[in-house]
Amino acid sequence: MARQRNLLVNIERMRREMDELLGDTWEPARPLARTGGGFLPRVDVYYCEGPIGDGDEPEPKAVVTADLAGIAADALSLEVSGRTLIISGRRPVRRTEGRAYQQVEIPTGPFRRAIGIGVDVDAERARATFEEGLLQVELPIRIPDATSRRVPIDPPERSPE
Repeated sequence: MARQRNLLVNIERMRREMDELLGDTWEPARPLARTGGGFLPRVDVYYCEGPIGDGDEPEPKAVVTADLAGIAADALSLEVSGRTLIISGRRPVRRTEGRAYQQVEIPTGPFRRAIGIGVDVDAERARATFEEGLLQVELPIRIPDATSRRVPIDPPERSPE
């Protein structure tokens, strides 16, 4: 358990150091952040320990929370591909008949957001909830196997001369 806690602390420390080092230049350098959509929903990504879904045992997990106000749950799609969580969907286009807008800031239409996760996750056990416009996705972290095994070295094969 202490090893898992250290892993989470190290990941968070590394993320903070990268943010400090790169500042605002980090986001544009990630080509997967915006692909094929009209807008980018805002997201928070953090690492913690806790139960996954209805489980009782705390385990390390990555949690992604996305601000998707005004979007119906059945208009959303989630996919985990390696270390990337892809959220896509469509916010309905607003009604314009009989209206003269002074200001329009709420984006509409399709979106696709790919979020890089800094660790290997177990996609089969991922859980998602959607409540009051916030999508929360819990991704259990795969802890690398700490066991080791000796690998024998075979002698080279000699060809008959």
